[in-house]
Amino acid sequence: MNIPLWVWAVTLTVTLAFLLIDVVVIARRPHVPSMGEAGRHLAFFVGAAVAFGIGVWVLAGQRYGAEFFAGWLTEYSLSIDNLFIFLIIMAKFGVPEKYQQAALMVGIVIALILRAIFIAVGAALINQFAWVFYLFGAFLIYTAVKLAKEARDDGHDEEYEENALIAWVVQRFPAVQTWDHGTKLFAHVGGKRMITPMFIVIMALGTTDLLFALDSIPAIYGLTQEPFLVLTANIFALMGLRQLYFLIGGLLKRLVYLGLGLSVLLAFIGVKLILHAMHENTLPFINGGEPMHWAPEIPIGVSLGAIVGILGVTTAASLMASRKTAAQHPRG
Repeated sequence: MNIPLWVWAVTLTVTLAFLLIDVVVIARRPHVPSMGEAGRHLAFFVGAAVAFGIGVWVLAGQRYGAEFFAGWLTEYSLSIDNLFIFLIIMAKFGVPEKYQQAALMVGIVIALILRAIFIAVGAALINQFAWVFYLFGAFLIYTAVKLAKEARDDGHDEEYEENALIAWVVQRFPAVQTWDHGTKLFAHVGGKRMITPMFIVIMALGTTDLLFALDSIPAIYGLTQEPFLVLTANIFALMGLRQLYFLIGGLLKRLVYLGLGLSVLLAFIGVKLILHAMHENTLPFINGGEPMHWAPEIPIGVSLGAIVGILGVTTAASLMASRKTAAQHPRG
């Protein structure tokens, strides 16, 4: 897939324009978005992603169009899982509702920057070392097993543990303990410059998403090796995440099998990566350094169908189980 430089430039410019507009609007008018507002914005970003995928399908061919949709659906489903942690972080730091949009927006900007770096590093590794697909595949299968165990042990923890970076920042720099300074990152108190709770929350959101990127970037490289599609799938998955946060709060608790479904999805992509690595094999201690063309490869059409099927079954089963639980334990 040969992407002209101007296409990269336009893509990045449009993305930055949307981010700047969001940042300016939110900074001028911090508020809790209504369901209608969040729904309209989310519908716009989802519609834009679908339109983009159709454009790729028409202009670049069915294969690349399917790769984009498979990558976008995978990244979006993994991003929904991130929202559990985002909700816990917001509760942990007591973020007032009217400031949550700003925190999410800046956190998403940081996430996009960090993911762009990961994508570039991943592309360089793949181009130089075909055996990295073995590592990506094994890591995804390991992650899938871990996620399945967590899902079996009652899913997501209700406690957020500060990572080492956040703990270091809190210990190293004096911090304001109240939200009196709103969305400001720094404040002058008693002649001293101090960090605000917003600074800490943004760091927590950004670094948490970085940990999730360790799963999502190898996963999407299992579906497409085109950096442009990897980047755009991540952009579209993250751009609608803020609106989804305000819409899906109650629904998240009903997706009781989401962790299990994502573990199956990651395991599927992990196996796909290892099979691909066998076809590209150059490691001398595996099959004498020769490619294993006898190994089956999973076409992108099958991958896209499997992703849609896994997510569909997961959602349907979760909602049925939640409805059954609600019927057995009616309120009041």
